[in-house]
Amino acid sequence: MDRLIVHPCTKPLNGTVRVSGMTKNAGLKQMAASLMARGKTTLSNMNSVADLSIMCELLESIGAKVVKENDTCYSIDSSAELTPEAPYELVSKMRASINVLSPLLATVGKAKVSMPGGDNIGLRKLDMHFRALEKMGVTIELEQGYIEAYVDKLVGARIVLEFPSVGATENILCAAVLAKGETVIENAAREPEVKDLCNFLTKMGANIEGAGTSTLTITGVDELMPTSHSIVGDRIEAGTFLMACAIVGGEIALEGIAISDLEMVVLKLGDMGMKVSPTKDGIWAMADTPLNCVDVSTLPFPGFATDYMPFAVTLMSVSKGTSIITENIYDNRFAFTTELVRMGADIRTEGRHCVIRGVDRLSGAQVSAADVRAGAALCLAGLVADGETVVHDTMHVWRGYHDLAKSLTKLGADVKWESN
Repeated sequence: MDRLIVHPCTKPLNGTVRVSGMTKNAGLKQMAASLMARGKTTLSNMNSVADLSIMCELLESIGAKVVKENDTCYSIDSSAELTPEAPYELVSKMRASINVLSPLLATVGKAKVSMPGGDNIGLRKLDMHFRALEKMGVTIELEQGYIEAYVDKLVGARIVLEFPSVGATENILCAAVLAKGETVIENAAREPEVKDLCNFLTKMGANIEGAGTSTLTITGVDELMPTSHSIVGDRIEAGTFLMACAIVGGEIALEGIAISDLEMVVLKLGDMGMKVSPTKDGIWAMADTPLNCVDVSTLPFPGFATDYMPFAVTLMSVSKGTSIITENIYDNRFAFTTELVRMGADIRTEGRHCVIRGVDRLSGAQVSAADVRAGAALCLAGLVADGETVVHDTMHVWRGYHDLAKSLTKLGADVKWESN
């Protein structure tokens, strides 16, 4: 039972941190896509997180060979015959497991994948995945908690997504690159991790036009080849550090991330009074606290990402004025605010809206992390809470961060992991 022990900062944050690779939201998806190339594919800039271990186990259970080449580099060899079944005990731990569905259909013609798990932040239906794959010739049956899918040959189709779902876009992409004919995805997700998947698949020999836009045109090819790829920097981790600086105050520099990947976060922080600008290899930021509250609504990229929302709630809790945060993506993402209230935050939630009145300081308390970003947000709250804050259930935090405590400590915070 690990926990995070956080003490209040006695001075502003200062220093430089290199942002990790986006292992959770980009690297894991590319590991799944590597199943479509016979041979050894190498992915670098893959910092270790808990979900990475699960994906390694999952791919090996399917028949791939996964080797940790060094601290940030993994190879996936899918030369051997693949077993098209993703077992419950692994898939139930991580939603990214659904990304093996299309690669298995494209290479083996069938797949049996347990319904995916992950953070309890609300309903995340797979309807769009299923409708798109059925248009591409796939037969799908749901039996005893498993998705069972079959196809003789994937065929191109025009897919219009009712919502720019990242997961659906990724699954359709992986099906389309080896399908017969042309596939057009309208209202596709534009997140940097989706663009990075397009770049990765293109390196493997896929024919994809429109990467980074809302319309993707994919012309199927006969085969994909193994390749090497360095995954994109983690924009959510970068946003965590920017929010930490906004909460505590100080001057920090982030390396290994493009400011364009956090454009809406940077805009909102600027409206609050923080100074943020690009550097040659990342982002520079400076804040004098307290900042001014602003209203925030979560939206798909390039809007304000839902993963930033818990950090924004914490920031508004210690900013000047009143703010309203609206969560448009998931229906259960405000559950963690009860823990912030335990720390003295003035928060009221109603449906998808959260009203926050800023207070001068929070109070340290024993709190529990309900999911990855909520756990990180509670850690940030502890940086401006009188006394000691103990964040329990930090196995969730490990799912998305390589070593959050170490990174914050490099900036001058007093945070450490502790195990029983």
